Amino acid sequence: ICFVVTKSFLLTCCLPIFLMGMRYYFSRKVILHYLDCALHTDMSDIEQYYMKPPGSCFWVAVLDGNVVGIVAARGNEEDNTVELRRMSVDSNYRGKGIAKALGRKVLEFAVLNNYSSVVLGTTAVKMAAHKLYESLGFKHMGVVEHYALPGMTRSLLERMFFQVRYHRYRLQLREE
Repeated sequence: ICFVVTKSFLLTCCLPIFLMGMRYYFSRKVILHYLDCALHTDMSDIEQYYMKPPGSCFWVAVLDGNVVGIVAARGNEEDNTVELRRMSVDSNYRGKGIAKALGRKVLEFAVLNNYSSVVLGTTAVKMAAHKLYESLGFKHMGVVEHYALPGMTRSLLERMFFQVRYHRYRLQLREE
């Protein structure tokens, strides 16, 4: 279409490069804003946000003296659920069962604290993350299209070049 409209072979060849560059720029911008937001909210004071409130906790996986993974649990007494949050494993240690062990730790915590279910939300695009949750027993509950991460401005260009799908999962431990 570009060539038909402009009759320029050079412009037609440059357009995909420009579009990929814009997608990279806005993806990077949104992700960096999201990380900055996380580092200035719950991750800025893990003890206050995850260790002090009842029904919440934070775990760190250490291998050979190095932190290789983290996961958090945040209880919600209103609906008797615990949310699995902030699961992350260093890319150099993925595929070694660390994430599964961290996930199981949250499930054990939920059972010990008599929660009826564990919930989580993820924007992960890698199928390995989704398979991990399903292997732990979580059921996919749906997708929110065009999800806005904290720190997103929702500008027109941001919406054009960066879209997020938010997947919700639930593991029912017992009936209420």
